[in-house]
Amino acid sequence: MYNRLSRRRRIIPAALGLVTLISAAVLLATDINPKLLPGRAHDILATFSLTTIAIAYLLYQCAHRPVAKEFAKAILLAVAFLFWAANQLWPDSAQATLFNDIAITLFVLDVFLVIVGWPKGSPDESFAETRLEGQ
Repeated sequence: MYNRLSRRRRIIPAALGLVTLISAAVLLATDINPKLLPGRAHDILATFSLTTIAIAYLLYQCAHRPVAKEFAKAILLAVAFLFWAANQLWPDSAQATLFNDIAITLFVLDVFLVIVGWPKGSPDESFAETRLEGQ
């Protein structure tokens, strides 16, 4: 079960998450005004956002010190983000479709594992749900 982390233990993942949110906001701003970033900078920023949130999530999980199965599930999600990032960085490569399909499969697997409750004892809060009193 997760306990709320102290500010000291979550500062690095939170700071990296904030940098990622800022980069995602810039990414959206470039959709409104494409002239904000030159050439392939949009693809590089998208890759940066996906990569940094994967790293931030793994650091956050490390600070929680989850059981091995929970950490494996966190790695699965981070790897999905990294394959998506690879697809953004190299959209014209021969492997782009493969990278995208692997990312999709890992995201689908992650949500499926949440739905079926794997691993046992995994908190539902990880999927934006909360437990009601008495449950």
